[in-house]
Amino acid sequence: MLHRVFLAINLPESIKNKLVEYQENITRDFSGRCPVRWTKKENLHITLVFLGSVSNDGLLEVLRIAKEVTERNSAFSITLNRVCYGPPKQMPPRMVWVDGKKSQEFATLKDDLEKTLAGEKRINFSTDARAFSPHITLGRIKAWAFRQIEPEERPEIEEEISLGFSVKSIEVMESELKRWGPEYTILESFLFKE
Repeated sequence: MLHRVFLAINLPESIKNKLVEYQENITRDFSGRCPVRWTKKENLHITLVFLGSVSNDGLLEVLRIAKEVTERNSAFSITLNRVCYGPPKQMPPRMVWVDGKKSQEFATLKDDLEKTLAGEKRINFSTDARAFSPHITLGRIKAWAFRQIEPEERPEIEEEISLGFSVKSIEVMESELKRWGPEYTILESFLFKE
């Protein structure tokens, strides 16, 4: 059996509530002119590593590696600092997202996960050389509908924010694609060392 797997940082409920407010504000401020399929509140997260299809044996290795990596790393904080289109400089944009401030702790964790996963033969994974900062997808833009909006009428989405939270664990998640959108399940949660 194959599992669609990724490793993620889940968000505190208070942060999710605030992010839903941003979704609602954008919808209200732009009177429905922003063609976006919003991420459901329960699906808001920061993806660390997306693995795709993983076998049962591969999943056991992912769980073992996630446990090892969290035991080598410490809890840290993330600051979310901007609501904007993403990825940067892409037109039409693919998403509305929340950018997080880059931190050494986040970069070290991501690098440790990627290198350890890449060394496991039962997992088909290779590291990504692109620069990465933490971000949360608030919604996916319907590109065709976005292109139909005159450039001067396209909603400006650029807001500086300041939301912070402590990251105490990472989760191994499974994604099931449903007709109404993806459904995520936490397979296991791993706490960082004290």
